[in-house]
Amino acid sequence: MSRNRVIYQSEALFASQEINSTSKAAHMQLRRVQSANYSFNVTRTDLNQFGQLSRIDSLILEAPTVSADVSYFLGDGYNEEVLNFANSDLNVGFVSGQITSSSGQNLYIMTAPEGTDASVPGLDGSAYTTGSFGSIGIGNAFVTDYSMEASVGGFPTVTVSFEGSNINASTSVSGSRDGFSGTFSGAGIDPVLGTPIANQVAGDGIEIRPADPGTDAGVATALRPADITFDLSNANGDTIANIHSTDGAHVQSVSISVPLSRTPIERLGTRFPFARTVDFPITPTLSVSAIVNETQEKSLTSIINDDAFIPSASITIKDPAGTNAAIYKLTNLKLDSESFSSSVGPNKTVDLTFSISVGGPDDLENNIFFSGANTDAKFALQPVKLNGGNLVAGESFSVNGIVFDYEASPKTTGEKVVGYVHGQTSRDFPVFYTGSADLDLADVAGGAITGNDGANGITGLSGAAGATLRFSPTDKTANTEITGGVSLS
Repeated sequence: MSRNRVIYQSEALFASQEINSTSKAAHMQLRRVQSANYSFNVTRTDLNQFGQLSRIDSLILEAPTVSADVSYFLGDGYNEEVLNFANSDLNVGFVSGQITSSSGQNLYIMTAPEGTDASVPGLDGSAYTTGSFGSIGIGNAFVTDYSMEASVGGFPTVTVSFEGSNINASTSVSGSRDGFSGTFSGAGIDPVLGTPIANQVAGDGIEIRPADPGTDAGVATALRPADITFDLSNANGDTIANIHSTDGAHVQSVSISVPLSRTPIERLGTRFPFARTVDFPITPTLSVSAIVNETQEKSLTSIINDDAFIPSASITIKDPAGTNAAIYKLTNLKLDSESFSSSVGPNKTVDLTFSISVGGPDDLENNIFFSGANTDAKFALQPVKLNGGNLVAGESFSVNGIVFDYEASPKTTGEKVVGYVHGQTSRDFPVFYTGSADLDLADVAGGAITGNDGANGITGLSGAAGATLRFSPTDKTANTEITGGVSLS
């Protein structure tokens, strides 16, 4: 039976590490996504000749362009890192990773069966029906614009636009707690040959990690406008409106736009662009809208006579716990416009626009910087494998919904993947067990496994629900396994 529709609950968005990525570890899910739009445009040239009114053919002379844009609620910089922006201590240019010549990334929108969340199936360990997922892949995608807007009454929101070279659709993709796989072709193309990348179409193609809501455990659900501090004090003497951070105009919204327009480089012998390089100079803009409370003595002539750079402006956003979640800093700004609006009814407002010119990655005087609180490692994935071979009759346990039961036929006490640590320092999984008093772990490798008592196991909680095991990899940046043998003593 065909489905009736697709809504947001059934979709999950992933970005690859490189265009030739094939493994689960090399694909990361973006968080707090609100929209994903994509399209392609094919430009054709008609071929006509004397003696015939209608065209005899319509040929593609220019490579088709694939466009995509994604919006998400701003978080702690996790998404920015995945999309190759610099998350630093405000000492590395935010767009430095976009300036370097590369072949971009691939984006994948995974679509679950109708009425089903795209996130991992229930804790009974069941999988989706084989071949029930679909996928839209966007290959060789380059960022062409990054913008962030924060306003009163709304969540800070980021919109990222892409320009790619390929788009493909896959069906019969298998989705389970273990991820997405099964005759699943990647979207990347060889920029020289203009053909699909061989290792993404050979065999079973690519694999993608599971759409797992547990990857953002401990992360603030959203950032709020009440926790935003905007410091434009350095520009106060350059404007007519008083914009001092403490007693100045009441800021209603602030937005940052970073245009990264690109020129496709083509050459004879290829059907697709060899590269998509950034057009320079890069000139981000900062726009501010505020309710005017006071004006100060200033004239346009004085601005012209003393047109020095504004040293810096910053936007600091805290999470509900009061910790800095995200900071934007722009240096060496210029005031481009100041527009007032006053009419019967509403408050008098002012709109200001500032611009900067981006220097090299290490230019600390002319740049835009970003610092986010995210500490999860990019493109790391550690499977957690447990073995229940030491169980005896009458004993069973489950970790993260994966059941180890001595009584089952055939017996299910062997090694199983109970979940993944996605580049985190540690991750907790729920445990339920029946049997004797203690749940013990031995032969632990690849990290530490600790229980409610702080040791390798859980003591004195036989049959307890709500107990947890914590898995901490030795190196959260490596794609290594965490393993252990489990028994009930």
